[in-house]
Amino acid sequence: MNCPYCQIESKRFGKHRNGLLRFRCPQCRKTFTEPHPKLVNMRLPLDKAISIVKLLVEGMSIRSIERFTQVHRDTILNLLSVAGDRCARLMDSTMRNLTCRYIQCDEIWTFCFKKQKRVRNDDPEEFGDQWVFAAIDADTKLIPCFAIGKRTKATTDTLIGDLSERLANRVQITTDGFRFYVNAIEHSFGADVDFAQLVKLYGDYGQHGAEAKYSPSPIIETIVKVHQGKPNEKHISTSYIERQNLTMRMMMRRFTRLTNAFSKKAANLRAAAALHFAYYNFCRVHQTLRVTPCMEAGITDRVWSMSDLLQLTGS
Repeated sequence: MNCPYCQIESKRFGKHRNGLLRFRCPQCRKTFTEPHPKLVNMRLPLDKAISIVKLLVEGMSIRSIERFTQVHRDTILNLLSVAGDRCARLMDSTMRNLTCRYIQCDEIWTFCFKKQKRVRNDDPEEFGDQWVFAAIDADTKLIPCFAIGKRTKATTDTLIGDLSERLANRVQITTDGFRFYVNAIEHSFGADVDFAQLVKLYGDYGQHGAEAKYSPSPIIETIVKVHQGKPNEKHISTSYIERQNLTMRMMMRRFTRLTNAFSKKAANLRAAAALHFAYYNFCRVHQTLRVTPCMEAGITDRVWSMSDLLQLTGS
């Protein structure tokens, strides 16, 4: 390695305590270390960035990470944005020509900046309710795609349209009773799909009322509505995607109920979701599969490290 001061080739001079190689210039006698591996456009060393991202995907809040790592919260949010953008591009490029058989779709609620009842007419459109629409393969537990937006026809069309472009075979789809799924699936898949909705009817809380309890209402009945094809009744279920909703609430602090760590910007919400789904697909070993969902689906043959996730997704 050349000396940054004299541009003369220098010799090895041991190692720094952080593990990087040290060099000494034979002319000016100054010592220096090899460059720290860094993320693009960030001064944060790669090992520090990896530690922060690990804390993010395990559900720690931004300010808790700031206190734990002594890194300013603005730097942490910039890292989240960079990592989220890379993970989104990774998901888009790798989740192609999938051979899923049974897909389950659902949506999970959160909010951005303020709750919907406090939104004013002149507030930005991203304020208030936000919904994460996601699809999961019941066999491999793979999350092929997701979409974030209001709980509207447009967001539903985005998810289903994206899903149809990533599949290479006929598939059976199960959703909840949200009405916009019907037209979206018919428009994107045509007749080449087996589609059913599982509608759940909930009871009330009796004399105490819904405001007095935090637990969900009991399910009193489920109704199956077959819309297209001949779906296998055994696989008409939304259990896996609903369990994934719980995983999201456990592994992303901004999704925790009754929290003050909610997203203040929609861009941060999208970055956090992209990071979560990429980590879930490539890095996190599923407890029942004993491999990652991407390994089970044949997309990769190994468990990715967090370094792989941050570096191999492009610069």
